[in-house]
This record gives sequence, structure tokens and C-alpha cells, in this order.
Amino acid sequence: MGGVSATRVLVVDDDALVRSALRLMLGGQADLEVVGEAVDGRDGLTRAAELRPDVVLMDIRMPRLDGLEATRALMAGPQPPKVVVLTTFDADQYVVEALAAGADGFLLKDTEPQEIVAAIRKVVAGDPMLSPSVTRRLIDRLRSGDDEAAERAKQAAQAIAALTDRERDVALAIGRGLSNAEIAAELHLSVPTVKAHVSHVFDKLGVTNRVQIAIRVHDAGLD
Repeated sequence: MGGVSATRVLVVDDDALVRSALRLMLGGQADLEVVGEAVDGRDGLTRAAELRPDVVLMDIRMPRLDGLEATRALMAGPQPPKVVVLTTFDADQYVVEALAAGADGFLLKDTEPQEIVAAIRKVVAGDPMLSPSVTRRLIDRLRSGDDEAAERAKQAAQAIAALTDRERDVALAIGRGLSNAEIAAELHLSVPTVKAHVSHVFDKLGVTNRVQIAIRVHDAGLD
């Protein structure tokens, strides 16, 4: 039950209390191992190169190098780790950009401990973490004050209309925050089939992550 089989986690956050809390929380899980901490994005890149973690818990707002740029740099390297963005949300404006840069999910820092643990396990299993409640808040934030809502709604509706019926079902399920396994169970499909549909949805909608699919679904008025 040593580090060979456990998921290796690197915590990148400039708040020492947050790092300590995450280390304490994850340290009690037999299948997870916190292999290191970093105080900012630049330190995180150095530590990631040294430690080769499976998952990086990445704060967004940090000195020297923020989580967005650090995530981009990680994704540009060979065999990048999974990245889960941590955010206070009220202050962050770059969550979508972080996901577009390659992050596999995002969590509020006040997320319940068991949900953080579950999120890490999800991304390791290949299911990006997309919390419905956080996605709703994110969409609302993006949409507030947008004078081009009608045009975006039209474009989103046209994009969704180009999907097959099954792809549309998958897109709507993603918009509700379901994982691939949950979509498979709901639509009575195999997980590999769902993954194939998700890939087609990505291509047809011209998006790079599941949050952007949720935004398209929302813009089209289908959520």
C-alpha cells in the first residue's frame, strides 16, 4: 500500500494553512499520497518536474507565477499530470481559462473534504471534475452584463443542432455535471462509447473542456 500504487498529489498554494489542511485531509486516504507542496506557480513547476505527481491541486491567484500560467506550462510538457484548480471563486476571473489551458476540473476551496478526495479520484479515472453548482455560478458570472447574449444564444443553438441525437443527450448530461460513468449508466451505454461521443461533441462544438460544453448548453437555453 505504498507510494507505488497510491496516487501522487502535489499541492500548489501560497497559503500555508490551505496546504496544511489539504495535506492533513489527503493524508488519511490509503490510495492518495501528498508527495510535496509548492508556494507559487514557479515553485510548482519545479516541484512537479522533480516529483512527477499524478495530480496537481493548483491555486489560481499566486505571486510570481499564477495557476493559469503554471497549468499551461505543465500541459506543454511531456506526460503532464492531471490538474485540479482550487479557487475562492469570488475573486477569480480565470477559471475558464485555466480549464481551457488543460485543467481537468476546478473546486471551491471550501468544498467538503470528501468531495475533494472524490474529485482527485475522478480525474485519475479519466473523468474531469465538473461540479454542477460551481458551473452554474461560473456561467452566471460569465453571462452577467453580456450585451451579446442573443447572438451567443443563436450560435450555441446552431452548434447544438449540428449534433446527433445521442451526442445531444451526452452534451446535455455534461451540462448537468455528470461524469462519463454516470452518463453511461443514464443512457445505457458503455463508458468507451460515451467517451467517443464526448470527443465528437468537443470537435463539433469547437470546445476544449466540459465547462465550455455546459456554457454552450446554457447559452442555447437547454439547461
